[in-house]
Amino acid sequence: MTHPNLRLLASIIVVLSTLSVSSLVHAQTSAKERADALRLQLEELKTKQLDLEARLQILEEQSQPENIEKSLAGVGSTHPEDLREFRRKQFDKEKQSLKQQLDLLNKSQTRLETAIAQADADAYHQSAKGPSITTTPDNSTTTNVSKTVRPRRVRKRARN
Repeated sequence: MTHPNLRLLASIIVVLSTLSVSSLVHAQTSAKERADALRLQLEELKTKQLDLEARLQILEEQSQPENIEKSLAGVGSTHPEDLREFRRKQFDKEKQSLKQQLDLLNKSQTRLETAIAQADADAYHQSAKGPSITTTPDNSTTTNVSKTVRPRRVRKRARN
């Protein structure tokens, strides 16, 4: 693999590991915060996908026979057809690598979208529950109020 591909593969690994870490953090943060964090990860993933797709498009263009021939025009050889074939194979390997990385990113995107939907549902359920009572490590209790409670209005009776 080429140097940029290694960096890209490393960044994909970071995204995937972040996904696994986000499942551990699930118990520690609210569902809304988790959904926001997942949306941020999804945006980063989409940016990487666009970068890979752009690089793949460039490779498609460079791997055209006439462009390979132009790129090797200044190189002298007794077997130019071997050089062209070697260059074409290099492009094919790099394109295959990029396609595999895009497949990984697509699978990650699907998992992220599912996780976002679940976090949104959890956030909705948390907001519907109202205030929740949690215990802190020092055994004191705290109350999280997610809704403001209004006093009930009393209707006046109509006089007959």
